[in-house]
Amino acid sequence: QVQLVESGGGLVQPGGSLRLSCVASGTILRISDMGWYRQAPGKQRELVASITSGGSTNYADTVPGRFTISRDNAKKMVNLQMNSLKPEDTAVYYCEMSIREIGDVYIRAYWGQGTQVTVSS
Repeated sequence: QVQLVESGGGLVQPGGSLRLSCVASGTILRISDMGWYRQAPGKQRELVASITSGGSTNYADTVPGRFTISRDNAKKMVNLQMNSLKPEDTAVYYCEMSIREIGDVYIRAYWGQGTQVTVSS
């Protein structure tokens, strides 16, 4: 069984910074892509940033130069450094990992429980 646990959300003023982390645990054989998504009230969940096993990154058009995704394969961790935060960044942020479990032939998507990020003065 695989579990993803997120941390680092909270309340921050506009222009501030937060760092989100997500750690995977369980019977993991291999992790390929990792990513962060967010869902604001009344809106669909959207991709914020993703990173491949080789370190290639992809960002949503709404966060250019402000957010940085990184990963630590040894720790089974993905991070999202968020700078210059804006009120429109307010949302629940979810991590997602593509994981192959020990004994499984398929790679499956696993999600964290979500962490609230609120940007407000």
